[in-house]
Amino acid sequence: DRQRQIKELRAALGPLSARGEKYCNEACLVRYLEARNWNVDRSRKMLEESLEWRAARRPEDIRWTDVSVEAETGKMYRAPFTDREGRTVIVMRPTKQNTSSHEGQLRYLTYTLENAVLNLPQGQDKMVWLIDFTGWTLAHRSPFKTSRETMNTVQNHYPERLSAAFMFNPPKIFEASFKVLKVLIDPKSAQKLNFVYKENEESMKTMYNHIDPEVLPVEFGGKNSVVYNHEDYSKLMTRDDIKTASFWGADGNHAMNGHSVPEVKSQLSLTVAKAS
Repeated sequence: DRQRQIKELRAALGPLSARGEKYCNEACLVRYLEARNWNVDRSRKMLEESLEWRAARRPEDIRWTDVSVEAETGKMYRAPFTDREGRTVIVMRPTKQNTSSHEGQLRYLTYTLENAVLNLPQGQDKMVWLIDFTGWTLAHRSPFKTSRETMNTVQNHYPERLSAAFMFNPPKIFEASFKVLKVLIDPKSAQKLNFVYKENEESMKTMYNHIDPEVLPVEFGGKNSVVYNHEDYSKLMTRDDIKTASFWGADGNHAMNGHSVPEVKSQLSLTVAKAS
């Protein structure tokens, strides 16, 4: 029955560009069907909106030189470690925000998500978020417009990509802000959010079940002494840009361009984040 629904969805999309074909592989169709409870019409609408968004935003054409200024403080980056299943981990540190550009921040988010997907191992299509709220105050709160667009991007254009999110050391004052943001989060995604406190052993176990403390950085309660190094990370992203360009290739028709999980094994070197 599900194979029939997958075929129905693919047929409903009609002709696609070369990039659209790469994006709309079977795994992609399944993710959009899952996101809309296997309702073909609703899944088609969601996927067509994503294809239009990708045609306008062209996320696969963003390069490191376009967004590197946003990364200088290490506010968001692909971690030099994976979870226990080999999934990509994205580290986010809201207190390291270094720009006020709405568009720049969204562009860097998109670049980071695309890079995370690019580096997923074969057989995996979800990622893990590790969000460090240590030292967070209301002064670090993002404008509602940016928060809303961030949630829209993640939920509507990268559906079923999140395995788990760990919100590390959120202060009490964050709870009020989170209640406002929670209305933007779909129930399925909300179930994947885990509040983790360094002094709470039980909550830390939840994170350790997903990420081995041997590879987890010391700042997150692990044993790994790695820290973000912008120069090394820049070199890594520049190399990954070559992989991205190679995967997507040239496509003259961007009317319905898209994205897929390439069969590329992550080869992230621990030199990306050296001990200082």
